Amino acid sequence: MPIQWFPGHMTAARKKAAETMARTDVVIEVLDARCPEASANPMIRELRLARQRPCLRVLNKADLADPAATAAWLAYYDKQPGVKAVAISCKKPGDAAKLPGLCRQLAPHRNDNVKPLRMMIMGIPNVGKSTLMNALLKRRIAAVGDEPAVTKQQQSFDLGPGMTITDTPGLMWPKIEHDADGYMLAASHAIGRNAVIDEEVATFLAAILLARYPALLAARYKLDPAELDAVGVVETVGKKRGCIVKGGGGALDMEKAAMVLLTDYRSGALGRISLETPETRAAMLAQAATAGETA
Repeated sequence: MPIQWFPGHMTAARKKAAETMARTDVVIEVLDARCPEASANPMIRELRLARQRPCLRVLNKADLADPAATAAWLAYYDKQPGVKAVAISCKKPGDAAKLPGLCRQLAPHRNDNVKPLRMMIMGIPNVGKSTLMNALLKRRIAAVGDEPAVTKQQQSFDLGPGMTITDTPGLMWPKIEHDADGYMLAASHAIGRNAVIDEEVATFLAAILLARYPALLAARYKLDPAELDAVGVVETVGKKRGCIVKGGGGALDMEKAAMVLLTDYRSGALGRISLETPETRAAMLAQAATAGETA
């Protein structure tokens, strides 16, 4: 089932973001390091290119992602014009402190202290923008939650001498073009649960884990990946974690089993996992293009 999620307040948020972009020197786009391209909103790219604004792409939650995949993504983004990339965990204050200096490199005309360097944080819901704002300002100013779309309006702050920063609401785009992107976003909790079927998302995740991280599955759940398909992984996790339907005669609760697997991935309990690399992304796009030509 294709996943789509575009809450009503995001239309107004996009319009407001376009207005603020006109007064911004550098866009800080926060991505999920585990799925950077899936979590990159194409509308943000359109807005900043229309205004010719440079972009610092922040691969947040890098402590949860596969280090080799993250290194490949940093190299990929650093080749793009007007783009610089950095991997951080915004829960580490020292990581967040690097960002203003990197933004200054992207806007050298703001190094004279005559006019402030104006930065704008953008990204999809639940990638850590609010946690990053709190770390940058060294105080709690933005609400933080483990549900997507906590921030509903823009806020601007002085970030020390000669620097201002604007926090924006998480911004989705109206139509997710590739089904795999929707599932990666749902697995990483960037999409509200009301828009997804947890069992389908967990099965998608299990397929990636079987293909790329079978040893992590085996270590976490004491199972043999070679004997299972994706549905079998979710079922086995449910059996090993006692996910039984109440009053169901011992039947397996697949929704509860799905949430065990998803929660273990999201929290890092499974290990450091990336859902896509530049190579798997290119392969997915090539397959989609071929399918489009033959449709």
